Amino acid sequence: ALLAEAQRALGLPAGADPADWYGAVARYSGAGTAEGAAAFADEVFAVLAEEPARRTADGQRLRLAAGPHREPATGQLGLLGLPAAGDSGGADGEAPPLECPAEVSCVRQPAAYEEYPGPGGEPDYGNHDKADRPASQRVEYLVLHTVEGYFDSMTELVRDPRYLSWHYTLRSSDGLIAQHLPTADIGWHAGNWYVNSKSIGIEHEGFLAEPGTWYTEAMYRASARLVRHLADLHSIPLDRAHVLGHHNVPPTLPENASGMHNDPGPYWDWAHYFELLGAPFADAAGADPDGPLVVIDPPYDGGTGEDFSGVALRTAPDPGAPLLGDSSLDIGDTGARAAAGQTFVVAEERGEWLAVWFEGRKGWFANPPDAPTAHRADGARVTGASGTGKQDTIPVYGRAYPEAAAYPEDLPPEPVTPIAEVPADQEYALGLTTDSEFLAARSFDPARHRVIRGEEYHQIQLGHRIGYVRAADVRVLPAAATAGTSPRAAASAAGTARR
Repeated sequence: ALLAEAQRALGLPAGADPADWYGAVARYSGAGTAEGAAAFADEVFAVLAEEPARRTADGQRLRLAAGPHREPATGQLGLLGLPAAGDSGGADGEAPPLECPAEVSCVRQPAAYEEYPGPGGEPDYGNHDKADRPASQRVEYLVLHTVEGYFDSMTELVRDPRYLSWHYTLRSSDGLIAQHLPTADIGWHAGNWYVNSKSIGIEHEGFLAEPGTWYTEAMYRASARLVRHLADLHSIPLDRAHVLGHHNVPPTLPENASGMHNDPGPYWDWAHYFELLGAPFADAAGADPDGPLVVIDPPYDGGTGEDFSGVALRTAPDPGAPLLGDSSLDIGDTGARAAAGQTFVVAEERGEWLAVWFEGRKGWFANPPDAPTAHRADGARVTGASGTGKQDTIPVYGRAYPEAAAYPEDLPPEPVTPIAEVPADQEYALGLTTDSEFLAARSFDPARHRVIRGEEYHQIQLGHRIGYVRAADVRVLPAAATAGTSPRAAASAAGTARR
């Protein structure tokens, strides 16, 4: 009825051929620009051509049967009288170009960058740092968030210099993208300064406990197009070691763990998202039925409660065994959740059950051959360094910061405190290898910022969150395809294969 009302308002007949309803579908999007309306309508007609079948997060099943389809009447877009996408520009009138793919609707809503008196009258500033990435620092991560709020209120809040900042916000109803920061700049979004300095933050409108309402297909598709565009722009592999949820970001100190965020949450459909990215999990890490790794990929077509995008890990190969680490499956508890797309090292196998190394323990989940929940794979992993005098445990850090000797005399070294210790004989999947970095950005003037670099680190899949280990503390067990190569080359080859 709503589409029919829009169709008649455009002076078009409400006939039986879907191709004649392009204008009404574009109007239904609610987009304020011609580009946004067209992007929404184009996605709708693309889905119709796919003959989709899906269960929504609310448990409803939907199937659209195949039928004869002709090209939609895209010329009807002009009947809507919508303007082209506007550009609000920067405060100084010199706005950098929008960094969005051409096939999405994207507008500029700049974040605040302002100096103001802080506590005690000392100068302070917000809500982000000017930078020159990737010249100053390589962008390694794309971090997905849920705002736990509404598009309009959050895109206003990002204009407050005393608040935080991120690079993009996506609207739930139609996938409209608002860019707030150039990707060269550093947003304050992840709760981890190291990750902030190496990432782009992407917020999604909505509430993680209500996926059926807020995690719309329009938003998934626009987000995937944006992430694919940014990954190409910054040469970021499309895998779960580089495309993170906010809930995968580690704390910087062990006492900060309880304050880390849990968005976009257990009901974000990672498998569907990576299919839209063109990087399905079945292809991840080089499929190998006897490989030492396992990529989590259970069936998930929506749902809430204990039905989530991942597997629950137990203390024994028994569906009645307790969850790992005295955890629950409450929405904010990540202690026993292995999320879809994450890669772990197989610790043991008993019949249809697999155990993986997870935060220093064995976590068990069922993987029956007739209903698999994961894919075996080959790939590089790390374990404790061998030899006389090596420690029994490996310290794991929440940030890859340089050693004290790497800092100049006028800059106090940043402390590096482990967030966990894992037994040295365990193995963890290698995500990437990098030189340690610390961005000293304590001034409103970016010319005074400095990047300190030091010893080499490896990123691992510690548990639900990633972690970092010093290269000097571990040895790399390369994938069969990269045996004999350097750890950095092995990690690079794995990332390339996953794209």
